[in-house]
Amino acid sequence: MTKAERAEFVLRRLAELYPDPPVPLDHSDPYTLLVAVLLSAQCTDVRVNLITPKLWKLGRTPQEIAVVPVPEIEKIVKPCGLGPQKAKAIQKLSEILVEKYAGQVPADLAALEELPGVGHKTAQVVMAQSFGVPSFPVDTHIHRLAQRWKLSDGKNVTQTERDLKRLFPESAWNKLHLQIIFYGREFCSARGCDGTVCEICTTLFPERKRALKTKKA
Repeated sequence: MTKAERAEFVLRRLAELYPDPPVPLDHSDPYTLLVAVLLSAQCTDVRVNLITPKLWKLGRTPQEIAVVPVPEIEKIVKPCGLGPQKAKAIQKLSEILVEKYAGQVPADLAALEELPGVGHKTAQVVMAQSFGVPSFPVDTHIHRLAQRWKLSDGKNVTQTERDLKRLFPESAWNKLHLQIIFYGREFCSARGCDGTVCEICTTLFPERKRALKTKKA
């Protein structure tokens, strides 16, 4: 198969497996999604979904969280890891949203990336899932699978994002990044598949006999 043919198969098969993938982080608006994605760094979505209801008891808006002392936020978010940094970022970005954006999350990638604790991936998730702007956030699952399926050489997540955006239609990006994540968790995990086990790997590369070593994000 050519790279284009592999991409076409991946797009078709993932659409069959996950026709309507949900956003795995529980949220009710752009602000609660932004905070949840920030907390998910080096933490599982399952744990984040257990923690955020406790955080929302302190407040569900930037106006409410901006006045909560950082130590109170840290006590709640500590189980997500990087507690001090995440708590400080959540409180500070809430302040900025109130002062600069009238308490609203801006629908602007550059503005989001300027917020404390918000990197490129987090900003793209919010743009895609809250505002419907075509984006392709690349996490560890997507980075790994893009290499296993030879859709990108895996030099870094920036290169992976660029390669995938070239291969897939823009209209598919927002749903496809979720579909790849779900497939990576269910069938093509870091330990559960080495490039020679799951359905998509074996379909794309039936002659592959040796484990494929992938580069980390």
